[in-house]
Amino acid sequence: MQCDDVAASAAFFDAVLAPLGGSRVMEFGGVIGYGVMGRPSFWVGPVTVASPNREIHLAFAAPDRSAVRAFFAAAVACGAEVLHPPRLWPEYHPTYYGAFVRDPDGNNVEAVCHAPE
Repeated sequence: MQCDDVAASAAFFDAVLAPLGGSRVMEFGGVIGYGVMGRPSFWVGPVTVASPNREIHLAFAAPDRSAVRAFFAAAVACGAEVLHPPRLWPEYHPTYYGAFVRDPDGNNVEAVCHAPE
């Protein structure tokens, strides 16, 4: 994902991915890879194209509902705009529990747990 301010985005993702078990696993050339068990699956780096970035929706799996709440608390502590606090979303399915915030670039970032309480 291209970011206007990589340092701000990295601070945000460092904080919100930690409760979900994610962390920085690789860095080189101004690009940061996040993942679990040492393998990157999500990347942030500087904007490299002249066209404006468009909002994207990122959804990260949480192991349980408490991790969704911890993700949300970390995002709020980082100053993220709250889109939707943690709650059940039965219109998706009966055990869909998620929280939605905006990252420093205005993207919709979600943590979701699909397991029952």
